[in-house]
Amino acid sequence: MEEKVKLKTIEEYLSSFPEEVVIILEKLRGIIHTIAPKAEEAIGYNIGSFKLNGSVVMYYAGWKRHISIYPVPAGNAAFKKAISVYMSGKSTLKFPIDEPIPWELIAATIRFSISHNLKRVKAKAQKQRKK
Repeated sequence: MEEKVKLKTIEEYLSSFPEEVVIILEKLRGIIHTIAPKAEEAIGYNIGSFKLNGSVVMYYAGWKRHISIYPVPAGNAAFKKAISVYMSGKSTLKFPIDEPIPWELIAATIRFSISHNLKRVKAKAQKQRKK
């Protein structure tokens, strides 16, 4: 059985994909950096991730035929309807690379993830103050 390589950097991760997938992942990274300039990139579960306030806001992954982002945050009814076409499993969005990528929807997903992250951080801080 072949041992899976443990990736250490985003550059190592990106170098494992064909150029057309790298271009899409780089655009995704750029959107995340624009929306959350203080977010830090890391490798988690051997895929790309962004951390904010010490916790993961979003994971992203490239595949042969699609890219994925997860976990999908809670959102309003309109958001849930918009993402329904891309939902895969409990909390993964899959975007086929041979179709137009819905960048605005991805940006909205990132914003919801950041909002969810900030609420979690505030709740945790309040809980700590009560102790």
